[in-house]
Amino acid sequence: MHTVTIHARAAASLRTIAGTDAGGRYEQRLAAAREVLQGRSVWHVNSTSAGGGVAELLRSCLGYLVDDGIDTRWMVIDGDPEFFTITKRIHNRLHGVLGDGGPLGDPERRHYDDVTRSNAIDIRRSVRAGDIVVVHDPQPLGLVPVLRSLGATVIWTCHIGADTPSPLVRSAWDFLVPDARAAQAITFTRAAYAWDGLEADRVHVLPPCIDHGSPKNVAIDPERTFAILRAAGLISGLGDGGDATFARSDGTQGRVSHRAQMTQEAPPPSDVPVVVQVSRWDALKDPLGVIRGFFDEPSITGSHLMLAGPMPGTVVDDPEAATVLAEVHELWESLPAPHRGRVHIANLPTDDAEENATIVNALQRHADVVVQKSLAEGFGLTVTEAMWKGRAVVAGRVGGIRDQIEDGVSGILVDPRDLTAFGNAIGSLLADPSLASGLGAAAEHRVRERYLAPQYLGAYLQLFAELA
Repeated sequence: MHTVTIHARAAASLRTIAGTDAGGRYEQRLAAAREVLQGRSVWHVNSTSAGGGVAELLRSCLGYLVDDGIDTRWMVIDGDPEFFTITKRIHNRLHGVLGDGGPLGDPERRHYDDVTRSNAIDIRRSVRAGDIVVVHDPQPLGLVPVLRSLGATVIWTCHIGADTPSPLVRSAWDFLVPDARAAQAITFTRAAYAWDGLEADRVHVLPPCIDHGSPKNVAIDPERTFAILRAAGLISGLGDGGDATFARSDGTQGRVSHRAQMTQEAPPPSDVPVVVQVSRWDALKDPLGVIRGFFDEPSITGSHLMLAGPMPGTVVDDPEAATVLAEVHELWESLPAPHRGRVHIANLPTDDAEENATIVNALQRHADVVVQKSLAEGFGLTVTEAMWKGRAVVAGRVGGIRDQIEDGVSGILVDPRDLTAFGNAIGSLLADPSLASGLGAAAEHRVRERYLAPQYLGAYLQLFAELA
C-alpha cells in the first residue's frame, strides 16, 4: 500500500457555495464530528489515486476536511494484474454485465485474499484502535475484517450497482458479502443499489459530489478555455499562445504543457459545434455506440464529436481499457472519410492529475453538448461535472444519472441502446441553442442544490459522529 498526500483546501467556501441552509448544516455536523474525533484519524482506502470517479472524489474533497481540522488520510492498495482482472470482473457483474466472462470461484477467492493479506501488513502499521476507516468499492473490501480486528470503526462504500439485481449481480454479492457484513456501516450511492440480506440499520444512502473549487470544476473564462485546449492539442484556430495556466489545489500555479495523444485527421476548428464524451475507455461507457448514434442523426452535419479518456495503461484497476480503445480506433478507421474527419479520439495526458483535470474542465466548457451514453453507471460524476458547468447533457437513462437529470428539465435522458433516440436528442440541442441553454441553467442549479461538497462531506461527518 502507499499513502497519497492530501493538500489542505480552503474550506471557507463550503459555507457559501451551496447556499445558507446547506452551509449551516455542514457547520453543525462538523462541530459534532470534531468533538468525537479528537485523537482519531479518518482513513480512506481505495484502489487508485488517479483515474475514475472515486479517486477524483477523494482527491478533490478530502482537503476541505484537513483544513477544517479533521485528521484525514488516504491510502491506496497494491495489486497484481490478476487481482485487478478479478476485481474488474466483480465490478462488471455488480453493474449486471458479464464482462470478460471469467469465473468468481475458489481460485479467484484465494488470489483476492492473498493480495488482501499483503496489503494488510501495511495497514496494520498505520491504523490505530478508534480510527475511522472508509473503504471504497470491492478492491479493498477484504481489508474490512482486518480493520475491525485492529479496533477501527469501518464504513464500506459501494459506488456501483445495478438498477435491477440479476443472477450476475448476485454472484458478485456472494463473493463480497462476507467481508461487507463485517463493516459497521455500508453506504450506497443509490437506494436501489443496496443488497438483499444486509441489516437495514447499517445501510445508508450517500450520493457523491463534485468539488466546485477543484481544477476540474472551477470557473474558466472563454479566452483561457481556448488557450488550454490549444496547449493540449485539442483544437485548432484562433492563433497560438494565450494563458494556459491554472491554480493548483496547494495554491501554486500550474501550466498546461502536455499534449493529448490524438487519433484524428485534423484538429477540430475552434468555431464548430462540438459534442463531447469524457470517460474511461470502458465498454460500459459505450464509446462505439456514441460514434454510431452521432452519425445516425442526419441533421448533425457540421458538428464534430470528441471522445476523451485517459492515456491507456494509466488507470491500474482498469485492465480492459486497451482493448476498448483498440475497438474505438478500429471503428474510426472504418468510417467513411467525411465522417472520420469529424471524429476525434483524445487520450488525455495523465502525468499531472491537476493538469488533466484542467484540460477536462476546458473541454467540457467548450462543448456545445456533453453526452454520457453509459449502458450502466454507478452515479456518473462526469454528468455532474458537465451539469455544473451549465452544459446541455444527453445521457443514458441508467443508474445514478436518472437521479441527477430530470428529463427535459435539466438534461435529456434516453434509452442508451436506442441509437436513433440518442442521435435525435443531440440534433435537437444543436439545432436549438436556447433549449440547450435553458437545460444547462437548470442543470447547474440542480447540482448546486444536491451534489456539491458541503452536502456530501456533511453526510459523512454525521455518520462519523453517529458511529464513533
